Amino acid sequence: MILKLKRLKIKYIIYLVIILVGIVYILFNKYGIFKYWKLEKQVDQLNEKILEIENENKLLEAEIDSLKKGVPAKIEKIAREDYNMKRKDEQVIKVEEK
Repeated sequence: MILKLKRLKIKYIIYLVIILVGIVYILFNKYGIFKYWKLEKQVDQLNEKILEIENENKLLEAEIDSLKKGVPAKIEKIAREDYNMKRKDEQVIKVEEK
């Protein structure tokens, strides 16, 4: 009777060890769940970045379109800001940030 109990305990311990090793393998192997979650998080971050870049591209396309159409206010703004141009009767005062 005692021998049967010992064998039964050993069987359960072996089964338990096999199950634990299997769970650890599923969680931590090269294609495990933790790796999957990490990659899924990276995909979400990259999708957010793609959306940001697409929005920025739309803004830049609108700016290019307004410059191609020759909108005077837009052309003047770019000439003043990017090329430091001014009208004949204006003075430019530069303010430097510290």
